[in-house]
Amino acid sequence: MLLHSRIALAAAVGLIFMGAAQAQQQPPQYPNMTFFITSQPGPDGANFGGLEGADKFCQGLAEKAGAGAKTWRAYLSQQELNGKPAVNAKDRIGKGPWANAEGTLIAANVEDLHNAYRNRITTETGLTETGKRVPSRLFTINQHDILTGSNADGTAPPPGKDLTCGNWTKNGEGSAIVGHNDRMGLSDDAAARSWNSAHPSAGCDRPALIRTGGNGLLYCFAAN
Repeated sequence: MLLHSRIALAAAVGLIFMGAAQAQQQPPQYPNMTFFITSQPGPDGANFGGLEGADKFCQGLAEKAGAGAKTWRAYLSQQELNGKPAVNAKDRIGKGPWANAEGTLIAANVEDLHNAYRNRITTETGLTETGKRVPSRLFTINQHDILTGSNADGTAPPPGKDLTCGNWTKNGEGSAIVGHNDRMGLSDDAAARSWNSAHPSAGCDRPALIRTGGNGLLYCFAAN
């Protein structure tokens, strides 16, 4: 009887520790979050299967973070291409306001989001859906290039030169405009410090995105 009691006690203690470990592995829940930078890249470089696929990617990460009740949109533009009309990133993301996982206001509205002085995205505030910071240009691993395919005012680039990785269907040759979430660049001009329109990427596959200081990450906004 004593042996059986000890076995039962050991099993109970084991279950308690397993439960505690599982609880610790659960990601933080941020149901009030309305803005985040993706904590991970998409599965295929800049190929998200178009805008719809990028939106689903944002939605899936938001659900894991406890904010899936909202409708999430990727901050990406679409160029006029192959009969498809241009789509502006700024027109896809709702009216605001938007706040990060910690509740810090990012922008009150679309106008403030595209104002260099009223937009509050920085290294400290541009958090992922898990509440973590994205490595900035000051880190050994720099991931501050965020895919946008957009001009500084949130509009789509004109047709012609590919600046959206084939409207987010390419993983290889091509290019996409990226922004710097840390507002840092190689110079002090406004373009180099732009959160949404700093420079074109070197390519559309993940190695090319990494080479210029990115990782294929996206800005995600709650549109409702």
